[in-house]
Amino acid sequence: MEYVYAAMLIHKAGGKVDEATVKKVLDAAGVKTDDARVKALVAALENVNIDEAIEKAAVAAAPVAAVAAPAEGEAKVEDKKADAAEEAKKEEEAAAGLGALFG
Repeated sequence: MEYVYAAMLIHKAGGKVDEATVKKVLDAAGVKTDDARVKALVAALENVNIDEAIEKAAVAAAPVAAVAAPAEGEAKVEDKKADAAEEAKKEEEAAAGLGALFG
């Protein structure tokens, strides 16, 4: 993850995400760099619009804002297993959005 974070930081700062810059950021953070991973990251991000990928990931992770209220006199009973499955699905969708960073 630190490699992706480095690329996001470089992008946010307006720099070019290339091998040398990624290595500098990781070295400054005290991370031992792996040249193959740096090359793979830069190659994967070559044709990716990082701003768009971040926006898609944020939308996928956003919680549902509106929840229908139960009808008068009805008690809303929530199934904890269903809630956990729904939450896991949301997390998978958010992770899938981040997968766009790798092409």
